[in-house]
Amino acid sequence: MRAAADLFYAEGVGAVGVERLCQTAGVSKRSMYQLFATKDDLVAEALRVHGPAIVAHYFPPEDADLTPRERILHVFRVLEEQSGAPGFHGCPFANTTIELHDASHQASRVAWEFKLQLEVYFQRQAARLGAPDPRQLGTQLLMLFDGASVRAVMRGGGLDGVATRTAEMLLDVRPEVIDPSR
Repeated sequence: MRAAADLFYAEGVGAVGVERLCQTAGVSKRSMYQLFATKDDLVAEALRVHGPAIVAHYFPPEDADLTPRERILHVFRVLEEQSGAPGFHGCPFANTTIELHDASHQASRVAWEFKLQLEVYFQRQAARLGAPDPRQLGTQLLMLFDGASVRAVMRGGGLDGVATRTAEMLLDVRPEVIDPSR
């Protein structure tokens, strides 16, 4: 699983053949096909297994003494830090879905479930902030996250604070309604 997740993230689902994957993982093709009927099954399972840690990495600890605003901005600060690191290739969930060109593909559905966790997190924090439409703000924040991730990959470098500043702007659009001290 780890070899599959790492290779798919670094090189893309289509670029990694079964033979290379098996060689890197140190397993035979026969063993792989005994565990997974198809490469598609492996792609979906690699996301399923490694997805929880990927998503959790962006969230602050539950017991952290942070306001909802700070919790939202924490996600963008983590993205900012990662975007400048060597080996950053964007969001593995978005990358997989984009590469597959099929929202109904099993791996795309798994990827969307993890993206939805991030969107729901944003919505929950937005509701705690008192946003007039937490659902819409959560969707906007997820779009910002995805766009910022793509920008970092396309530029081949960090985001220089732009993602966090843009998130702050979204949170401040209606300061009379959204109380940042909450």
